Amino acid sequence: MHIVHVNLPIWEDRDWRPLPRLEGPVRADVCVIGLGGSGLAAMEELGAMGVSAVGVDAGEVGAGAAGRNGGFVLAGLAKFFNETVVQFGETTASNLYRFTAREIQRQAEELPEIIRLTGSLRIAADEAERADCAKHLAALRYCGFAAEPYAGPEGEGLLLPSDGVMQPLRRVRAIARKLRQRDALLYEGSPVRKMVPGSVVTDKGTIFCDTVIVAVDGRLEQIFPELSPRVRTARQQMLATAPAPEVSFARPVYWRHGFEYWQQLPNQSIALGGFRDHGGVTEWTHSNEPTELIQGLLDEFLRGHLKVRAPVTHRWAASVAYTTDGLPVLEQMGDKVWAVGAYCGTGNIVGALSARAAVRLACGQPAEWADLLAAARVHAAKS
Repeated sequence: MHIVHVNLPIWEDRDWRPLPRLEGPVRADVCVIGLGGSGLAAMEELGAMGVSAVGVDAGEVGAGAAGRNGGFVLAGLAKFFNETVVQFGETTASNLYRFTAREIQRQAEELPEIIRLTGSLRIAADEAERADCAKHLAALRYCGFAAEPYAGPEGEGLLLPSDGVMQPLRRVRAIARKLRQRDALLYEGSPVRKMVPGSVVTDKGTIFCDTVIVAVDGRLEQIFPELSPRVRTARQQMLATAPAPEVSFARPVYWRHGFEYWQQLPNQSIALGGFRDHGGVTEWTHSNEPTELIQGLLDEFLRGHLKVRAPVTHRWAASVAYTTDGLPVLEQMGDKVWAVGAYCGTGNIVGALSARAAVRLACGQPAEWADLLAAARVHAAKS
C-alpha cells in the first residue's frame, strides 16, 4: 500500500534536533520573532554587528513558508522584470534585480551542498504569454542581465541562467545550526503572547529587550492589523512524487505567469505547486491545510501536462502573504518595533535581504535595500 504524507513537505528529512523552549527571563538588545529564512538572516546580521539577540518561534525552525515552499532561487521581485521596470522605473528595477542576483551568489557560496545554480525557465502557457516572455527577455538584456530565448520539451519561453533551486528546509536548519554553534539564543515552541515596550512575553518566558524585529511571511497582517488590507495571506499548495525517471527537468520551471511551478529533485522526484488562482476567495486564508480542489488540479497537471507516472508521496500547503504593490513589507511599526514579511512568493532571497536591512535600520545604520524599496514605492505612487 502506497503511503501519502498529508501536510508534510517532501523537504522534511527528519534530520533535526529540536531547539529548547524559552523558559524564564532572558535579556538581549534585540528580540527576533520568527525563525524562518528572514528571521535567521536577521540573527546572522545582528551577530555580525555584535548586537545581542534572542530568536523565538511558535513552532520549529522553518515550520512556516521558509521550509514549505517550492525551493526556487530566483533573481528579482515577484513580478517579472519587464513589469517591475514599468512599475518602479528602469534604474530602481535594475538595482533591485542586481541586489537579488548578488544574494543568490552569496547564499550559493555559503551553502553549496544545498543550493544548486541550475538556471530557471519561464515557460509560456499560451501565445499571449509568449509575447510577454519576449518583452521580459528584451527588458533583461537591455538592462545588462543574462537571459536567453528558450525552446525545449517544457515549451517556449526564456532561460534565466543565474537562478537555481534549493532544499529550503535544509537551508534554514543549516543556518540555525551555524548560529547555535556560535552560541546564539534560539528557542522553538515559544509562541509570543504579548509585545509591550521593553519586553516580549511567550508562553513560559519573557525576553527583556530594547528592539523587536518581527520576521514572518504569512499571517503578518494578523500580528499587525494596521497592515490590512494592503497585506493579505494566501495558501500555496504543493505535492511531490516518488522518483520519476520517465521525465527529465534539468531546471525549475515557472509556467502560466508563475502560477504553476515545478522542479525535479536530485533523486528524480517531482515537486509541483500551483492553481492558487483557481481556488478563488477560499485560497485567501490563514489555513495551511491542502484542499481537494487544488490538489485535484495539481494531480491532473502532473499526469496530463508533465506526463509523470510516479505515485504522489506528499501533499502540503503553506501560508504566504502578498502586498497590493508587489513589494515586501520592511517598515517600522512602532517605537523600536520593525516588521519584515509579505514577500509575495519570493521569500527565499527577498526575505534575507529585507531582514538584514531591517536590522541595520533598527541599529541606526543605512540600508541600501530599504532605500531601493522606498524609491520603488515613491515611483509607483507617481505613476
